[in-house]
Amino acid sequence: MEPTKRGRVRVETTAKRVRAYVEGHAVADTTRALLVWESPHYPTYYFPLADVDTGLFKAAGRTAHSPSRGDAEVHDVAGRPDAALVYGGDAPLEEIRGHVRLDWESMDYWFEEDEEVYVHARDPYTRVDILASSRHVRIEVGGVTVADSRSPRILFETGLRPRYYLPKTDVRLDLLRRSATRSPTAPTRAGRSTGPSGRATRARTWSGPTPLRCRRARRSPGSSRSTTRRSTSTSTACSRPDERAPGRIGVSRGPRTGAAPPAPVAVGAGPAGHTRPGGVPSGG
Repeated sequence: MEPTKRGRVRVETTAKRVRAYVEGHAVADTTRALLVWESPHYPTYYFPLADVDTGLFKAAGRTAHSPSRGDAEVHDVAGRPDAALVYGGDAPLEEIRGHVRLDWESMDYWFEEDEEVYVHARDPYTRVDILASSRHVRIEVGGVTVADSRSPRILFETGLRPRYYLPKTDVRLDLLRRSATRSPTAPTRAGRSTGPSGRATRARTWSGPTPLRCRRARRSPGSSRSTTRRSTSTSTACSRPDERAPGRIGVSRGPRTGAAPPAPVAVGAGPAGHTRPGGVPSGG
């Protein structure tokens, strides 16, 4: 992949086949998609106009402006309003000229090759490591202990806070209510924990319904046998990071990667989507 930087926007090519569907129609199908970092957190797909079914488009009669990407024509797609932005030959970012940006939520399905992708495009620079641990993790909501475990699995993902996966037997499942949530790699189920007053607190846990498709790291040519033994005993390579621990409950937003969390880890019932200092939560 060859990166190109223009101010705060980064553009790269990807060799993956990327498709987007609406009502059974392939709106876009290409092996020439661009990954455009409109924000530093994750990329967005841009499709060559030639690989998009513009027969599903209807011009909205207006433009959308971005300081870094210029003006784009707004189009409805299969009756869904403002679902596509078409960049012409005068876009300040040369790489996106003649490309289409599809609104993620306006599409029904997204695929990289034959695997469905959720929420947003995958970041090719994100690495996921899942390590067995003996840390003491305790989760409290409203003064009630929701989970207490000394055998978590900790998921470390590039640029994100660690996520903790706890055995279900260490979690008060009677305090959790199911609700839907998603990740970029898989749909998951989330729980809502309830405090002593019966008031539901913002969802902070989730669990995957299917076994993790993981493999132990293989020894690369030239690596030592002892090094390989150490790495395969502690690290797991996963193809679907949010289906990584069947029979476990996941918790996110601990201390940042590289910082040892306090033991035990306690979570207070702060405002929705926030954590108290030293806390482990909200899911995501």
